[in-house]
Amino acid sequence: MGTFDRLPTVLSPRLRPGDRVRIVSPASPPSREGVARGVELLTSWGLRVELGEHVFDQWGYMAGRDEDRVFDLNSAFGDPGVRAVIATRGGKGAYRIVDDIDTDTLRRDPKPLVGFSDITHLHLALWTRCRLSSLHGPFANWSDEWSGPASADALRHALMTTDPVIIHRDASQASAAVTVEGTATGVLLGGNLDAIRTEAGAGLPSLEGAILFLEHKRGTGLGEVDRALTQLTRTGALDGLRGVALGQFLGFDQDADDPTLGGWGIADVLHDRLSRLRVPVLGGLPAGHGPNPPTIPLGAQATIDTGEGTLTVQPAVF
Repeated sequence: MGTFDRLPTVLSPRLRPGDRVRIVSPASPPSREGVARGVELLTSWGLRVELGEHVFDQWGYMAGRDEDRVFDLNSAFGDPGVRAVIATRGGKGAYRIVDDIDTDTLRRDPKPLVGFSDITHLHLALWTRCRLSSLHGPFANWSDEWSGPASADALRHALMTTDPVIIHRDASQASAAVTVEGTATGVLLGGNLDAIRTEAGAGLPSLEGAILFLEHKRGTGLGEVDRALTQLTRTGALDGLRGVALGQFLGFDQDADDPTLGGWGIADVLHDRLSRLRVPVLGGLPAGHGPNPPTIPLGAQATIDTGEGTLTVQPAVF
């Protein structure tokens, strides 16, 4: 029996027309045009949309000072009339405020948080401290070119229905070549690989009994992925995993022409590191930093089936 079999997941009520949602900026600052489009989209679903006080602040590369960003987040979590909280964007800075999140309030009055990338730090904190299921989904800093109708429908589906979410393997994704055959069921946790690695030894929950979802956008090259996965393995963070679901690993195409890499690409690094875990690995999920992102519940029960090429996740709402 894994850790998660003994601890209940906290689900939030699904959204209904007329509910209030709050847009906040826990990381880097958004554009006013993008947020205006996000407000328009959410309003079209019958939701009442509010902006946090510091949504458009800027302090260096972050959306305001740490105390102001966490103030907006906790104000949204603590307002009983607010039924969902949506981040404007990722970038940098969410890792600086995780220790100041008021998770006691969320435990008493759960509501979903939506975002990805740097927001992974917050998703992990919410699960670790109050077992809240949240949503790895698109930002309120909306772009119709980047997040089209399919993304909008997926976000509305995850927030306003109790249907499961099914993501199908896409053979064109770089991680699609990474497969360790089998099926596995467990609580789905994870998100951005760099954020997960950063939380190791600090705010990373036990992954015993979990399905780990990973996605990444290239920074310094293959070595960063190798180092991150090796660090997670050496610290014991991956002990007891039931399976791995791989999303997008973007920007690594250029490595194919680098003679110093010995012919290796991102799929080789992922297979080398993850096959040693001896659990099913499903690659090729079209989720991450690419266009038209889906919305995936985190902290909910999930199943990967490499034969069918599917990740099926139960809802984060009831």
